[in-house]
Amino acid sequence: MDKTFNPQAIERQWYQTWEEKGYFAPSGEGQPYSIVIPPPNVTGSLHMGHGFQHTLMDALIRYQRMKGCNTLWKVGTDHAGIATQMVVERKLAHEEGKTRHDLGRETFIDKIWEWKAESGGNITRQMRRLGNSVDWSSERFTMDEGFYKAVQEVFVRLYDDKLIYRGKRLVNWDPKLHTAISDLEVLSDEEEKGFLWHFRYPLADGAKTADGLNYIVVATTRPETMLGDTAVAVHPEDERYQHLIGKFVQLPLVDRLIPIIADDYVDREFGTGCVKITPAHDFNDYEVGKRHQLPMINVLTLDAAIRTEAEVLTYEGKTGDAYASTLPARYAGLDRYEGRKQIVADFEALGLLDKIADHVLKAPRGDRSGVVVEPMLTDQWFVAVEALAKPAIEAVENGDIQFVPKQYENMYFSWMRNLQDWCISRQLWWGHRIPAWYDAEGNVYVARTEDEARSKYNLSAELVLSQDNDVLDTWFSSALWTFGTMGWPENTAELETFHPTSVLVTGFDIIFFWVARMIMMTMHFMKDENGKAQIPFKTVYVTGLIRDSQGQKMSKTKGNVLDPIDLIDGISLDDLLAKRTANMMQPQLAAKIDKATRKEFPEGIAAYGTDALRFTYYSLASTGRDIKFDVQRLEGFRNFCNKIWNAGKYVLMNAEGQDCGQNGGDVVLSLADRWIISRLQEAEQRVTEALDTYRFDLASQALYEFVWNEYCDWYLELSKPVLWDKTASAEQLRGTRQTLVRVLEVILRLAHPFMPFITEEIWQKVRDLAGKQGDTLMQQPWPVAKNERIDQQALVDLEWVKGVILGVRNIRGEMNISPAKAINVFCRHGDSEDQRRLEQNRTFLMKLAKLESLTWLEADKEAPLSATALVGEMEVLVPMAGLIDAEAEIARISKELDKQTQEYTKLKSKLDNASYVEKAPAAVVEKDRARVAELDISRAKLEEQLERMKSL
Repeated sequence: MDKTFNPQAIERQWYQTWEEKGYFAPSGEGQPYSIVIPPPNVTGSLHMGHGFQHTLMDALIRYQRMKGCNTLWKVGTDHAGIATQMVVERKLAHEEGKTRHDLGRETFIDKIWEWKAESGGNITRQMRRLGNSVDWSSERFTMDEGFYKAVQEVFVRLYDDKLIYRGKRLVNWDPKLHTAISDLEVLSDEEEKGFLWHFRYPLADGAKTADGLNYIVVATTRPETMLGDTAVAVHPEDERYQHLIGKFVQLPLVDRLIPIIADDYVDREFGTGCVKITPAHDFNDYEVGKRHQLPMINVLTLDAAIRTEAEVLTYEGKTGDAYASTLPARYAGLDRYEGRKQIVADFEALGLLDKIADHVLKAPRGDRSGVVVEPMLTDQWFVAVEALAKPAIEAVENGDIQFVPKQYENMYFSWMRNLQDWCISRQLWWGHRIPAWYDAEGNVYVARTEDEARSKYNLSAELVLSQDNDVLDTWFSSALWTFGTMGWPENTAELETFHPTSVLVTGFDIIFFWVARMIMMTMHFMKDENGKAQIPFKTVYVTGLIRDSQGQKMSKTKGNVLDPIDLIDGISLDDLLAKRTANMMQPQLAAKIDKATRKEFPEGIAAYGTDALRFTYYSLASTGRDIKFDVQRLEGFRNFCNKIWNAGKYVLMNAEGQDCGQNGGDVVLSLADRWIISRLQEAEQRVTEALDTYRFDLASQALYEFVWNEYCDWYLELSKPVLWDKTASAEQLRGTRQTLVRVLEVILRLAHPFMPFITEEIWQKVRDLAGKQGDTLMQQPWPVAKNERIDQQALVDLEWVKGVILGVRNIRGEMNISPAKAINVFCRHGDSEDQRRLEQNRTFLMKLAKLESLTWLEADKEAPLSATALVGEMEVLVPMAGLIDAEAEIARISKELDKQTQEYTKLKSKLDNASYVEKAPAAVVEKDRARVAELDISRAKLEEQLERMKSL
């Protein structure tokens, strides 16, 4: 083995070997265990959330593979409709100065496929760097031919079952990309400065408010939408306006008579208690309008400009005649924001602008385009979800599907019991084109192909048909992911073997968008041999979100994003700054990010390797909680990798070319051997139980504590007195060497799901010494604890030995005695068991505590002046005379005591000052109090040491 652990030297080599030899593919033997990877976008690159979830899935797959299961980790990527189309459109504009419309649909789609072949595999390359043991031989893409057939099949069947329909509904509309988008593609986290305009709406027919005014005041953040108002709402119990319910206002600018209605939606404590209702341009207003059967008036174009003529519609999406469609000509064609300025100016000119107030709001913006999204009435395809939701709710209620942690079931139920029909169409070119055809009259014919449509609907060959231009939402296709990737609608062997899948690892933010929809779709289309609905997975393990070390959400605009590959390979400060500030449109923001990055990473990020990063993820994976990721933690786990590497080197140094019991032979096990074997059984049990309950944090903690504290810090040291004892018998040497090798080999198997690269590298070196067969660690059996191998007496006796050694070491530290100086130690006041342990373990104690002599002192003998440690009832005495320069030590302790007393007095004086405590930041005051408490304890110890020195 190399002198130092260098992850870069082994990681790519081992992954290439595993993949080339097909180790990741299902074995065909054992109980099936399967996971489908949440398909990352083909345009994307790994972010910290991907890295975190992928390592959890890999640990589960490697663990189950070692347990003998027939494992399948299904890998694939999503075609990412909007994101991919944008990438290729930008590329086309930059390289050829053209738009997709210049090329036409078919040629543009060809360009996207070309881009995918060249650049679309970035994320799969990064997955290999993380060590993901996915089955690359069955990799899928949501636009490949087989999956496309599954998507078509589902759409047609749902339509025939009357669970898909087309209608005009309110959707999130991106005016820049010209498509409907899902709620998940709408960002509204960041607060923005805006205004609240207060408008006076004149009351009709001489009505007056309780204050005698002939108008009411409504407030809005979007003045341009007032052109589409169809009511003003007040709370039914608001005494100020009860007498006005059922009366009308004369809507300014358009001179439209609209009613005053009563609805519980209104918060009477907010603003004036009067709310304008614009059903065609606000989701809440849409529901209010539906309850009161108000007309809908659309006043914006798909570009978010003011229309020349309004659309007046009913809730069935048909043209209505409740109001005239005319709009003021001076607004026609104005962008919504230009229209806003003009409308506000006109209200002011009419004396109807009551006031303008500053207002902080969260504007909904498209995550791809960055523009403010408009609720827009458009013709879209929808899934009627009510019938699909019922069995999906029952599957979780009756325990067929388990959520871990269980509290996420409540989130699932709250969504599922308040479902709205699902908009599944997108106005894009890249994606699964909707299998629907239209004739010149607008009649729709849904079928897999045009020929099938003609046959299915008995259409003549002369009838001209055109296919729907829209594509399906990517969430629609990914809802089929568990069964569509395994060959459905064909009943393939893979589908029969691995479906339902075992577990889904995902974040809580897509429980509705993906998890719930997969459950609905799978249960509708997948049935077992008895006709019972099949679930997509048995367990949903919900992870927390990765945040930065301050608990802030990672985002490009904050400049706190970390790339897991940079943590693996390292990155210079200059390159990190360039990545974080690339394409920043706001110079001030770039400067702020630059400053923060230089402060956090003044020398860039060191290379930590994959295993250290993976182990950091596991240590943080407490169920369901958001995770603060601090790069400093990586340092500790890189040291852990070094610790394992050095342990491997020590074992090989003492075992290679030696008799380790490979060929049999009697062995004598020392107390240390029996102790570490016993502790190993307990570690195996703890790690296994933690993995079985998805407590990756507890599993990694149990492994870390056993390897670092027990095997490395104690057992390796305890092995030296035996290995270096020239009088040790062959049986004793064989026993210790065998234990060294076998325990290390089991540690490597236990650690492999977490740290695959370093464990494989070391295992290849110790495999023969441990008598193991096979070409790779990943196919070795998972360690199983055996209670009969736990020696309770050895556990008790070795803890006693550790207690004596630690007692002596603590005294050395307190008395500033060199660790290299051999000292005399007495023991007294113990019982016969203490005396037995002392005699049986004298060699261990003399070597590890660095003793000149070790004497049992009878109770009637007087002990010299000594420093004392307790091990149970037994006293461990270290005589002080001759070990230290008492006068020098008294001077040193006195100086330190004076220094701490001055600091204590100063801080205590500050804290006794009420003014300081009241005005200083709470965190500063708390820090001062903690330091005073710390100094109290420290000074007491120093005073105790001083008295002890004076007595010498």
